[in-house]
Amino acid sequence: MAEPQRYEVIVIGAGPAGVNAAVTAAMLGKSVVVVEKNAVVGGAGANTGTLPSKTLRETALALSGLKARKLYGLDLSLRREATIPELLFHERMVKRAAQTEILGLFQRTRIPLIHGAARFLNAHTISVAGAGEGEQRLYGEVIIIAIGSAPVQPPLFPFAHSRVWDSDEILELKHMPQSLAVVGAGIIGSEYACTFAALGRKVHIVDGRDALLPFLDQEVSETLQRAMMALGIEFHWNENVVSCEASDDHVRLKLASGRELVVDAVLVAAGRTSHTEQLNPEAAGLLLGKRGLIPVNDYFQTNVPHIYAVGDVVGFPALASTSAEQGRVAASHACGAYLLAGMPPLLPTGIYTIPEAAMVGETEGSLKSQGIDYVVGKATYAENSRGKIIGDDIGFLKLLFRREDLRLVGVHVIGEQATELVHIGMMAMRAGGGTDLFLHTCFNYPTLGNLYKQATYKALITLYGNLDAVPKSDFNHLAN
Repeated sequence: MAEPQRYEVIVIGAGPAGVNAAVTAAMLGKSVVVVEKNAVVGGAGANTGTLPSKTLRETALALSGLKARKLYGLDLSLRREATIPELLFHERMVKRAAQTEILGLFQRTRIPLIHGAARFLNAHTISVAGAGEGEQRLYGEVIIIAIGSAPVQPPLFPFAHSRVWDSDEILELKHMPQSLAVVGAGIIGSEYACTFAALGRKVHIVDGRDALLPFLDQEVSETLQRAMMALGIEFHWNENVVSCEASDDHVRLKLASGRELVVDAVLVAAGRTSHTEQLNPEAAGLLLGKRGLIPVNDYFQTNVPHIYAVGDVVGFPALASTSAEQGRVAASHACGAYLLAGMPPLLPTGIYTIPEAAMVGETEGSLKSQGIDYVVGKATYAENSRGKIIGDDIGFLKLLFRREDLRLVGVHVIGEQATELVHIGMMAMRAGGGTDLFLHTCFNYPTLGNLYKQATYKALITLYGNLDAVPKSDFNHLAN
């Protein structure tokens, strides 16, 4: 048998983590090859998760006219049924553009792409089935695993039926349901629930917990739930599905409480799992954790030092943004660029529900658990001129300042453009800024960015009663 083709770095998977790992290694002068088992590149980030779901959200908002409904004297809501091609057209355009961008990036950095299923033969060698003609063998001094994840399909649900979907299959829907049950109130389930509710569909969310996205600030979580209910979404908390019967014209769900839901379709958003067993990890000596996850250290090394794992396959937070950073860190460390091999200290979370929600840093709960005294500054969209213009009357920005030095330690936003707005606070936190920074910053008018100054004033008034009572030292402590 011919000797395997040798590379300094083999990357298995062409999603956000794998692409960033491969390009980083190539830019550091290494010979790199990427192996991708699917016919297209981009992973879940480009094809079945991040970009498609967010694009569908924007399409739903545009088709429904939902953003305009609160503007005085205007009703631009759709007067007819949106067709499946209308709903999916922009999503597919965005998806193809992302795929083309990645392929162009590989071409510019001279990274060969091999399509096929990778499998370890030993700790340095993989075989790639379906690569061209027959099997191809590759040898890597370093191997980076970035195979992503796939939706969990609980056996209770008949996924072979056309009315029962997981979060990948929903992007191939053939008919528009008039009603939808979403099983699982996590990020994916909540985002799709909002998209379909915006299109005027009756949506039920079934979840065994008793709160929406409990990792969020409690006030943000409660506000988001009220907003989703205003869209017509009905929540069934502390409930589990015990049976699912799909027929030609409906799906019947029986819940643990005895209640039944009859809907046109069901979306099961029960988490994701990584199919690492398909890599034959035993041949490489790799240890696995629960649900196929691979344990790693701070530099994303596995128990086999020259094998790294990044992205969904290592577990939380499993976001496209953090996965890309993990790919960069792993490749930098593997290539000896140790000064580049560090994860950002702050990782933002963005949730594309309707309305959006975002956060970075500490929550009130985490500060209390650490015994850290803090002060809250909160500004609402309703008291912000840009907020009035766009008609957002429920959004708000909440800032958490450490009381001892008034440095910003947490940012929480809900409302239009929340996932963009959170970055202002994140950069302030990275710079060690606090009240002084925002008070001495000029924001364009009218903008949502000015909420930061408004919230800062609110925090100081909460702390001192009025601005005249603020010690001069508190305005200048960050500059000293």
